[in-house]
Amino acid sequence: MGVRSAFVFAVLLLIAALAALNWGTLSAPVPMSLGFMTLSAPLGLVMLGLTAALGVFFLVYVLYLHSTVMMDAKRHNREMQVQRDLADKAEASRFTELRNFLEAQENKHMAQNAENHAALLARLGQVENVIRQRSEQSDNIVAAHIGQLEDRIERRPLPTDIDPRV
Repeated sequence: MGVRSAFVFAVLLLIAALAALNWGTLSAPVPMSLGFMTLSAPLGLVMLGLTAALGVFFLVYVLYLHSTVMMDAKRHNREMQVQRDLADKAEASRFTELRNFLEAQENKHMAQNAENHAALLARLGQVENVIRQRSEQSDNIVAAHIGQLEDRIERRPLPTDIDPRV
């Protein structure tokens, strides 16, 4: 129970205790003026009844305010849920767009890599052919030089005088 509820309950208990302790005075008839007429009635009971009616009125008013606040809160919660759903759909849409964009970029890079790989393989094939040609040329040049050296050695006369000092 909150502080306000405890305070209201204490005031109600105080009114009930005072009414019970002073019941004889409250129920004693006295002349009472209503403005246009005078009658004999228990003024205490009339005032207690008016206080009870005022209390019931305020209780109904509080219940009405509470119910309108609850209905507004419920409507607000529904609107917030609709907004959350819209935000979730928009976020999912952004994720889908991002995924599509990333897939397009990946496909683009894979195509570029495939082109670069094919170009590299073609270039390596050219380099391999050039190296093979150079190797064959080097082999031919070395073979030609060896052949020339062999020809020179074969054509050269053998020395007949051998110097014993050497």
